[in-house]
Amino acid sequence: MRAVLSVIGKDGVGILANVSAKCKEVNANIVDVNQTIMQDMFCMIMLIEIDKLACDYTDFVDEMGNYGDSLGLKIHVMHEDIFKSMHTI
Repeated sequence: MRAVLSVIGKDGVGILANVSAKCKEVNANIVDVNQTIMQDMFCMIMLIEIDKLACDYTDFVDEMGNYGDSLGLKIHVMHEDIFKSMHTI
């Protein structure tokens, strides 16, 4: 199973490193990353494998959201099934 993790906020040093470290803590494997800086805004999308999470998926979603808040970022995690169904006609 996979999930899409998005990060948006004011650019700063270490955002990718911090989010990656948080994923490592719960055994979320990062499969792909795409990031860009738009003026002073940091925008990143990660595709992560969540099969071997060390915690419940909903706890992971909440933890990442709270972690983003503590960094002044918006972090959103969406299960791949939901992402696919949203984009299917």
